[in-house]
Amino acid sequence: MSASLPYDPQRLAACADEIATNVRELAERGWTPATSSNFSERMDAAHVAITVSGRDKGRLTRDDIMVVDLQGRPVATDRRSSAETLLHTQLYARFADVGCVLHTHSINQTVASRLYARDGAIRLAGYELLKAFSGNTTHEAAIDLPVLPNSQDMPELAARVESLLDAGPLWGYLIDGHGLYAWGRDMADARRHLEAFEFLLACELELRRFGTSSASL
Repeated sequence: MSASLPYDPQRLAACADEIATNVRELAERGWTPATSSNFSERMDAAHVAITVSGRDKGRLTRDDIMVVDLQGRPVATDRRSSAETLLHTQLYARFADVGCVLHTHSINQTVASRLYARDGAIRLAGYELLKAFSGNTTHEAAIDLPVLPNSQDMPELAARVESLLDAGPLWGYLIDGHGLYAWGRDMADARRHLEAFEFLLACELELRRFGTSSASL
């Protein structure tokens, strides 16, 4: 660690480079329109690298990544992270094995969140790709992807997430009219979960066009 910083700046640089590279790829898919979305990686037991608020996620550089502690407070910077930082840090604080959190706003994610908001969850059943979620070993399963009501009150929203985590297991959740949160042990793990949810939501939306869903097949 630097004598003047409570974290290792080389670790921050490595996290920033990995976030920027991966998020540019997600932006190319149209999953981070305008300045939406936020992304983070665990640096150490007490610090998280996270995107600075208001930045174009398709053009991230090292300077667009800042450090917060596990309570979401900026560390050694006067820059501001997303108002949703607490939704990232609560996962790092609760699970020592969570190393990356990704939040995107694809069309599929946003539309599905609106359509299923009243149900409170989307049942995903029988898909081969369910095995993409850590711990699942068979397609003969069903998981519920929760859909939470949107709120500007982050402590309230975080409390709703805590209740879901208590009921676990959980690999992600949707926020109504908003987008998807997904996480994993590292960037590769979190991206696998994110991409699996994106594919499965696209399938569910197609099935809905035909008046059915995977849960009813």
